[in-house]
Parts: sequence; structure tokens; C-alpha cells
Amino acid sequence: MQGPQTVPILTAPTAAGKSALALEAALAYGAEVISADAFTVYRGLDIGTAKPSAADLSRVPHHLIDVAEVTGAFDVARFVALAEAAIGDVLARGRTPLVVGGTGFYLQGLMQGLPLTPPSDPHVRAQVEADLEARGLDALLADIAATDPAEAARMERNPRRVVRAVEVHRRTGRFPGSFGRSEPAFRYAPLAFTRPAPDLEARMHARVTEMFARGWADEAAWLAGQVEPEARPRPTVWQALGYREALAVARGSLSVEDAAAQVTLATRQYAKRQLTFMRTQLRAPVLSAGEVHAALRDVLSR
Repeated sequence: MQGPQTVPILTAPTAAGKSALALEAALAYGAEVISADAFTVYRGLDIGTAKPSAADLSRVPHHLIDVAEVTGAFDVARFVALAEAAIGDVLARGRTPLVVGGTGFYLQGLMQGLPLTPPSDPHVRAQVEADLEARGLDALLADIAATDPAEAARMERNPRRVVRAVEVHRRTGRFPGSFGRSEPAFRYAPLAFTRPAPDLEARMHARVTEMFARGWADEAAWLAGQVEPEARPRPTVWQALGYREALAVARGSLSVEDAAAQVTLATRQYAKRQLTFMRTQLRAPVLSAGEVHAALRDVLSR
């Protein structure tokens, strides 16, 4: 895997501390961060996405932060195009790109190429999203499994991916996994790490509590003013973890304490899916927080 064009990837579940570790490593080895997060791409979503601070952005160059408006769509194809351009630019300047993020679908697009599926059809997608709301995620997964159990397993219970798979199948009679993938532009060396479950959950709760203290509810209210949460097709930005609970706090229908508990639970469930995806789809060795420092140092010093 190693070679002059091999690009290191650092990934971990939400709240594990990958951003802080990446900043430390980038400063030590002169690297530039290529963000692989589905929601830090949006301008204005700063608190709820745990976007790097202005001070951190000034210390280390970060790419793919604030590259999209919340009123527009942003998908894996656009991410890969921008990320590959940024990686090429960093390499051309003789520096090291370090891809950092927890959005597995984006990382998979970089490492394995883009799915060669047809473009999304907003009308069919809206119909599938209505089915998801009416029948639930398990029912749609059962529909997929009845035809292709492997495809259902590949969804990793990700609602966004399930909607896309059902949409494509309704239009073509085939699931996305049968279309193949494009050729990646670079080779990658993925490193994943996690923390013991009690430690990780404590970090999640502390971060969520801090987000609310910093004004997450106000940020969610601002977002609702830009994009209607219940619009069809479902707006991409409103799929960001915790924003609906934060909006409920802003509207007075949920207390901060209850919202923090709900978001922490959802984050813990999401982290489990992230770890499964890292192991099964990215084929990344999952190290401990102590082990990953040495492994990242080894990759970046080559």
C-alpha cells in the first residue's frame, strides 16, 4: 500500500478525538488536513458539527471546510472530486495530505472509487423518503433483504443509504452495489482508532453538553430559517446528527437535558455503525487511542 502517492487516512468514531490528534500530527510533520466529514462542508454549521475552530484552521491548512451552502445539496461525488483535487494540490506542493473524518461513505468513495449508479431522481427519492417515514427503516431493509441480503447488510442501517438503494432499485431493478465503482485517483493507508465504550460515551455526552452551552439551539433555529426541516425531498443538512433535537430546544418543546441525553444515545448508536463500517468496508485496522499515535507517526514520517 505504501508508495510516493499513498495518502494516509485517520478515522475514528464521533468524539474519539481524531481532530485533535490530526492537528497535533499535522503540526509535527507539516501535513495538511483533508476533511472527510459530511457536514463540516456547510457554511454556518459550526457548533453542531464540531467544526475546527478559527485558531486551529489558522495553525494547520484544512481543506473541504465551508465549501457548500446549507441551501444546496452535497454528495459523495462532489466530495471525492474536491478531495482528490485538494490531495493533488497538496502533493504537488511537496507536502503531505492527511485525510481526517468519520463519514465512512466518503472515505469509501476515495479509497474504492465512486459507485457507477445513475444520478438521483428527486421525485422517486421523495416517494422513498415518504415510505421510510410511514413504514420505518426496518421495513425498507426487509424489502432490500428479500431480493439481496448482502446489499441489505451493506447498508449498515444508514437511512440515507437505504433511501438511495431503494430509489435506484425502483428505477433500474438493480441495487447500487451491482453497478461497480470508478478507479480511485490515489492509494490510501487507513488508520482507525477508538476508545473504551465508557470513555467514548463520556466524551460524547461532554461534547454534546458543551455544544448546547455554546449555542447549538440558536444555530439549529438559524438553519430552520434557511432550510425547512420537513421539506421533501428530505434536506441533506437536516440529516446531521442532533440538529432536530437542538431545534426542539430552540422551540421550547425539549429541555437541554433531555435533548443532550437523546443526542448522546443517537451518537453512541452511530459510533457503533461507524466502527462496523471501518472494519468491514474500509478494512482499516482499529487501534486503541494509545496505539494510533505511533502508527500515525510512522505513516507521516515516511
